[in-house]
Amino acid sequence: MTNKINTVFYTGVTGNLPRRVYEHKNKLVEGFTKKYNIVKLVYYEVFDSPEAAIQREKQIKGGSRKKKIDLIKSINPEFKDLSDSL
Repeated sequence: MTNKINTVFYTGVTGNLPRRVYEHKNKLVEGFTKKYNIVKLVYYEVFDSPEAAIQREKQIKGGSRKKKIDLIKSINPEFKDLSDSL
């Protein structure tokens, strides 16, 4: 997820993406996403197990900013909010 001007990125894991996006958009979660106005879903992946999702989250978080931007652009070059399609 990112903010409205695509300058801050947040990577996380959830078992219920629509609910989690709703929580971020409505500032119901204290911390990083609320502080930096993280309200736009620009990329997501679906996994069969929580372990696989956590492993991928760590991989993405460990990557450079450029790698994160390139990953997002690979499926969403215009950084559109994907939450409406959930």
